[in-house]
Amino acid sequence: MSRRIPLLDLSHYTRGTAQERDTFIKAWGDGLREFGFVSIINHGVDADLIARTYADAARLFALPREVKEKYEVPNGAGQRGYTSFGKEHAKNRKVGDLKEFWHVGNDRYDPNVWPSELATFQANTLGLFRALEGAAEVMLRALADAFTLPTDTFSAMAHDGNSILRIIHYPPLKDMFIPGGVRAAEHEDINLITLLCESTASGLEILTRQGEWLAVDALKGQIVVDSGDMLSRITNEVIPSTTHRVVNPADGADDVERYSMPFFVHPYPDCPLRIDERFVSADNPKRYQDITADGFLRQRLKEIGLIK
Repeated sequence: MSRRIPLLDLSHYTRGTAQERDTFIKAWGDGLREFGFVSIINHGVDADLIARTYADAARLFALPREVKEKYEVPNGAGQRGYTSFGKEHAKNRKVGDLKEFWHVGNDRYDPNVWPSELATFQANTLGLFRALEGAAEVMLRALADAFTLPTDTFSAMAHDGNSILRIIHYPPLKDMFIPGGVRAAEHEDINLITLLCESTASGLEILTRQGEWLAVDALKGQIVVDSGDMLSRITNEVIPSTTHRVVNPADGADDVERYSMPFFVHPYPDCPLRIDERFVSADNPKRYQDITADGFLRQRLKEIGLIK
């Protein structure tokens, strides 16, 4: 039997019976510990909003290259607006990923960049940002419950956080290819958790704890959630950060373009990434020193080539 990541119903936590709620909390925590990836249904994010944003993404990335590049922020670490094809690479790799993307974030920290060519892009992406932010808050509260921590332990870190909605376009490889490049080389996410809206094509794979690559699809109506480096750090790797990648189409497969929209849930910049003592034991001694979320983010952005 092939293995699959858990599929959980978030409404069991928000409005289920006491037994459904308890079952969700346990399965949610266990799923992140075992796989680092969990699929969620009934997450509260409007399907039409996701579809409208994907339609805008197709129009955005179909714009001429010179038009898109005028929205690339100089020295902006790729944190707002457009990042051109092949610019970002995975940690410890020199070859750029075969993708281009656009970032929308919290205006509290940096102003967003809006393409004047698309009338609905700002409203749709901000609407999706807020909807995913709300869903993430619920998930982080449930995660604290899984460890019998105060319910706002993780959600308070992400309140007014420096979160990012990344809208990604993977062009057909026959059109744009870098020798040795893949759509997204194996990596771990930087942040607390990532919410991945249903993608438009397959290709996502995760590395299981047993060292095997497992295909994962974000199917219609589902959000795939994964644990990032910041969550791994503050839980002293009780919840590991899971390695994942987006592979190129297999030989003979349709060389279709692919879109995805991960929402990277970040803490507020001054938030201390500090290991709670209940994650420390004789068998699992403290692994990391305290650092701020912004300090850790900048360290990682240097490693992936977005800042010097």
